[in-house]
Amino acid sequence: MGANVVDVDGNRYVDLTAGFGALLLGHRPPVVARAVALQEKALWLALGDVYASESKVLLTEAVAALFPEKGARVMLGLSGADAITAAMKTAMLATGKPNVVAFEGAYHGLSYAPLAACGLSAAFRSPFEPQLARFVRFAPYPVGDLDRTMSVVRRELRKRNVGAVLVEPILGRGGCIVPPGGFLGALREACDEAGALLIADEIWTGLGRSGAWLASYEEGVTPDVACLGKGLGGGLAISACVGREEVMRAWGARGGGAIHTATHFGAPTACVAALATLVELRRARLPARAERVGQRWRGELAVLLEGRGVKDIRGRGLMIGIELEGGAPRALRVTQALLRAGYIVLTGGAAGDVLTLTPPLNIDEALLPPFTQALAASL
Repeated sequence: MGANVVDVDGNRYVDLTAGFGALLLGHRPPVVARAVALQEKALWLALGDVYASESKVLLTEAVAALFPEKGARVMLGLSGADAITAAMKTAMLATGKPNVVAFEGAYHGLSYAPLAACGLSAAFRSPFEPQLARFVRFAPYPVGDLDRTMSVVRRELRKRNVGAVLVEPILGRGGCIVPPGGFLGALREACDEAGALLIADEIWTGLGRSGAWLASYEEGVTPDVACLGKGLGGGLAISACVGREEVMRAWGARGGGAIHTATHFGAPTACVAALATLVELRRARLPARAERVGQRWRGELAVLLEGRGVKDIRGRGLMIGIELEGGAPRALRVTQALLRAGYIVLTGGAAGDVLTLTPPLNIDEALLPPFTQALAASL
């Protein structure tokens, strides 16, 4: 439970990946377990788009309240890829323009619409290239050079067939890369000028992982649509696409949710799990805690790992990337050494050379210094 995992031989590990960052409250959090146990004695499945369960109504209201503007509307799904798909469909309905600008290094999921916009690695797309629609254009994700990125974005937007710009406020699987200040604001301005929607993929960054409820809003930018997933269900599969009322209203003109639905979207058990997760995140003020703890931890890592073959330590909140010299082979050796020492970590980044740390937001801070020592020894 919590940040611990025990294997079949009884060995205990500290899990610093937390389900690819999805277990915001750790493994089997008691508040979520209680909510699910109570719901399992009642309704397991409802006709969500016809006769919505109470839990679905309450959850959509709670998710809408996270959006910076009043009147936001919500569509639920099972995965982050579902949320991205709903957002891309929303852009098509709202603007009538099919093309999308996405970014190199970004990861949005591997079902077909998100796959076309997955810029992390061409290897994800190449086996399925003949079946993929060619509606996505890629711009470089800014690593210091914001002008180059924005010149590509604006060039694509000038073609007037772009309905959306899809962006991760901070690259997650792409290596925890924080863009330069002003990036999201520049995208917002460019989208407004071109009549395109700004879609924020907050599946990694949202719900406190980056130290804020929504990383985009923390930067002073309100997207037209935001996508939430990963940690929303406290370990159960659920996601959400939430957007401005005037944008989401486009669905009503085309038949409403009946043209985008699935049997298990908004299932009662997943909805109560998500409600319990949101309540606990707010009660324990975990987004703010993630910012404080993450900032201290990055500082400690920088001091102890200096001179040990580390290119960069970066991130925000409790999404931290440690880029290593020696490439993917060395990064893999380090993760194996850490596993032997009792710590679960994963590699990320386009080249696989970034140790990615995404522990539960409520992890006991006393567990972090021993890991830092173990990492230094492994390097």
